[in-house]
Amino acid sequence: MSTDQDHLPRRLWWLLAGLTFAWGFNWTAMKVALGEVPPWTFRTLCLGFGSAVLFLALRLGGQRLAVPRSQWGRLAMLAFFNITCWNVLIAFGMTMIPSGRAAILAYTMPALAIPLSVWILGERLTPRKLTGLALGMAGLGLVLGEAGLGLGRAPVGSLLVLGAAASWALGVVLQKRYPMSMPAGAYSAWIMLLGGVPIFVCALAFDDLGVLRTVGLWPALGVLYNVLIAFAWAHWAWIKLATSVSVTVFSLSMLVIPVVGVISGMLFLGERPSWAEYGALGLVLGSLFSVAVPRRAARV
Repeated sequence: MSTDQDHLPRRLWWLLAGLTFAWGFNWTAMKVALGEVPPWTFRTLCLGFGSAVLFLALRLGGQRLAVPRSQWGRLAMLAFFNITCWNVLIAFGMTMIPSGRAAILAYTMPALAIPLSVWILGERLTPRKLTGLALGMAGLGLVLGEAGLGLGRAPVGSLLVLGAAASWALGVVLQKRYPMSMPAGAYSAWIMLLGGVPIFVCALAFDDLGVLRTVGLWPALGVLYNVLIAFAWAHWAWIKLATSVSVTVFSLSMLVIPVVGVISGMLFLGERPSWAEYGALGLVLGSLFSVAVPRRAARV
């Protein structure tokens, strides 16, 4: 199902661009939606309807949906780290801290995923990858430091989001270590559905679903954006990327998403750009360039 690459192939550039904007703008959509929809219910809607839309699209396209019988346990493990933990921790963390801060903290993921990939997968850290990691982390650190996004302002919310980043990092590495023998589309739909089961149960147990009758237009549109764009399409794109290249390249490619998230907050939540955010954009784009453009072969 996967073929490792040390750079992002050109055929996947459009996929990365779409995923960057889909998940980048979603930080604002989530913040708006969570203003009126409880976290358990919000994630239930996202994962339940998102997986349903993807299953329907795959069925109409005539694609096989069966999970290999021997891989259900593997699928459950990957769903737990990549879907259940990430979605729960992010949703509750975002109710406590601003969306821009959450986006930046969540995308400390590469700092955790890359060492894990070296340890568990034996990936090589080439000079280009090290350069990309340094540039990307410098960009995120610049925004983090300028905005004073230390843990002290909202320790619980910040720690929840950092926990989500750690869970995603481990999940991405395990996804490469224990690949699924099925197409990316079917795998995306099943991992969302299976990872959502504990969340569905908690929504029924802890949330008052009657609150959905009073949800306003913009929070409802935020949920709709999550279902159709951030989940049904973007999760397929994420898995397609994550299973096509090395963990290091994939992780560095994701670094531009929080920059879009910050810009989204500026556009829709009235935030103002700063010198640090512009500087971070340049550094993160440099990081992306280091893994998106293949090294030229030396002339003989």
